Amino acid sequence: MPPKLPSPWVYLPPPFLLPRRLLSTTPKRSIQSHYPPRPDRFNHSPSLPILNSTPSAALARKAYTLPLRTGALATKKGMTAIYDAATGKRTPCTVLQLDRVQVVSHKTRRQHGYFAVQIGAGWKHPDNVTRPLLGHFAEHGVSPKRHVVEFRVRDESGLPAVGAVIGAGWFREGQFVDARANSRGMGFAGGMKRWGFSGQPASHGNSLTHRAMGSAGASQGSGSRVLPGKKMAGRMGGEQVTMQNLKVLKVDEANGLVVVNGSVSGPKGCIVKIQDAVKKPWPEILPNEAAAEAARATA
Repeated sequence: MPPKLPSPWVYLPPPFLLPRRLLSTTPKRSIQSHYPPRPDRFNHSPSLPILNSTPSAALARKAYTLPLRTGALATKKGMTAIYDAATGKRTPCTVLQLDRVQVVSHKTRRQHGYFAVQIGAGWKHPDNVTRPLLGHFAEHGVSPKRHVVEFRVRDESGLPAVGAVIGAGWFREGQFVDARANSRGMGFAGGMKRWGFSGQPASHGNSLTHRAMGSAGASQGSGSRVLPGKKMAGRMGGEQVTMQNLKVLKVDEANGLVVVNGSVSGPKGCIVKIQDAVKKPWPEILPNEAAAEAARATA
């Protein structure tokens, strides 16, 4: 028979002499954060809910800025003007032409994490297309396209059928669109032309540095280096520029022309991505209805 253990009062002092950590019988094994979540000071109001970091929450926050339907690829043909004889007003405008714009494939949230439509425009000889891309076109039953661009949409209702032709009738006169295109490349340019610097004095001891940019930064105060993002001489242009809220003035379905108000970046013949304007109310056009009308127009 094992010996009987002594009573607890033999080796334990009174409870009031014991520290508090010894009196707790259930140990706490959870990890407590010193910085619990709280409303961000950059929110519009502290009463707003705390932002979640899940992909579904990120898509929900971005839903109201995503268009309901896809855009289209167009070629910039040049600029002209529309004269209104009643008011005597001359409105400058840009002519965009849609050339064999077709839906190539879809991207779904379940497979890719978001909804998007892959649009192709133009035509390319099969001998000049790589085999993987040629197989991609053959899988979806679409002829090889010269230009392929992806347009994001809000949900599944904005995915037209694969192979559907998008003509000029996809847009309506009076609606607003956003146009994205690469600006004209200016080549290497100095600081005055590229950033609008005023230049240095023409006299009073200045010699051969009239159009120079001047100092590129401090020495010891900034770490003896040129800080990133410093405006200096370099290549100018060739960057994507978005022109927002361009009004559609004319639509010619027979010739595939869309005339928008104002200017669009890029030279003649460049590719322009046009889509419903984000900062304007969405046009009252159902995506399926517009696709059907565009198909009838092309047929």
